[in-house]
Amino acid sequence: MNNVVCFVLGGGKGTRLQPLTSERSKPAVPIGGKYRLIDIPISNCINSGIRRNYLLTQFNSVSLHRHLRQTYNFDPFNGGFVEILAAQQTNNDGADWYQGTADAVRKQLRYIQQPGIDYVLILSGDQLYRMDFAKMLKVHQGAQADVTIATLPIDKEAASAFGITKLDDSGRVVGFLEKPESDSELAHVRTSPEWIDEQGIESKGREYLASMGIYLFNRSTLVDLLEKTDYQDFGKEIFPAAIRAKHVQSFLFDGYWEDIGTIKAFYESQLEMTLPNPPFEMHNADLPIYTRPRFLPSTRLDDAKVKQSLIADGCVIEKNVSITRSLIGLRSHVGEGAVLSGVVLMGADYYRSDRRANQEVSGDPLLGIGAGTHIEGAIVDKNCCIGKNVKIVKPANCPDDARCGDVIIRDGVIVVPRGTVLEDGWELKNPEACDF
Repeated sequence: MNNVVCFVLGGGKGTRLQPLTSERSKPAVPIGGKYRLIDIPISNCINSGIRRNYLLTQFNSVSLHRHLRQTYNFDPFNGGFVEILAAQQTNNDGADWYQGTADAVRKQLRYIQQPGIDYVLILSGDQLYRMDFAKMLKVHQGAQADVTIATLPIDKEAASAFGITKLDDSGRVVGFLEKPESDSELAHVRTSPEWIDEQGIESKGREYLASMGIYLFNRSTLVDLLEKTDYQDFGKEIFPAAIRAKHVQSFLFDGYWEDIGTIKAFYESQLEMTLPNPPFEMHNADLPIYTRPRFLPSTRLDDAKVKQSLIADGCVIEKNVSITRSLIGLRSHVGEGAVLSGVVLMGADYYRSDRRANQEVSGDPLLGIGAGTHIEGAIVDKNCCIGKNVKIVKPANCPDDARCGDVIIRDGVIVVPRGTVLEDGWELKNPEACDF
């Protein structure tokens, strides 16, 4: 894999993930209690033997840059790297921001045209999955393809939310339709379940192959497509154009895959990790997910009741706390008698004893979750100070995209934004509609 270079797309403004992306880019959003989304594609590359990785960033990227700098340091004999390519002004490429995924790569073509590169892998920085890219390269080479795209079998009900590929019997992509809805459109891009079964993947009634937004290009093909066109997006422009002019092959994938594009998708994917047999398993010795090493103590629990939950390092869980189907992030402090159910608690960047956690006003709640507080069905972002006897439970008949003070309800999920302070006795009630 030494002749493969990977470009991870840092994503846009992440509007649908706000307020989680108000102060950070999508790939920097914390997941799994101790990781960030960007750890997924980079770990997949490392596990696949790909050592040369570039990350294209533009929006709210300071925390993302810090995380990468502190995490991915290869030894000097390995020759590997994870480098950040932020939008910048240059003499040759102009002074514009990245105008899309393809435009971002176009502005960094000089890194693709370096010696020793034969293949370019294009990944998204906001997807949750495990994939062996060496297998994808093998399919690509075996088919003598110019481009190979990873595809996922899905059923008819899900097809209208994806770009669907049409294949011939050899697995070559001969058509593509973005979010088909009518029966005639669906019939045009249908893949025979028998054909899917013949590829070693059980179709289970699925007869559509969705694009996963994962592309493997011959370097010469990608350079040609970017230099001879002004296309700005891979999924909507570059990929359809490649189908018309090049040999595009499909790589079938049948593992867990989730596009973390909305609050609902993020929330559900996190809580799925707490299941006894989670669809995405962090505990995999052969294919680990890497992240920044932290020197934190073990979590301390004092007569707490914890059921079907994950608790990260450095937490303090006090007496009579009840935690059910929740994910508790690094350095979380949960006060005596608190009740958490269906909560993604992202934790904190420092302890209560750290000077950065000092109260600005005497009597303000301390960092963490106060005693007697009750939280259900919520995402609590980092560094929140939730007082005692606070109640964060969605009221009946609550409208979506609503706000109560700093707390927001989106996609049916309560979100407590980063650094929120809620006074003792605060209660979520009478939310008002808000505009994102």
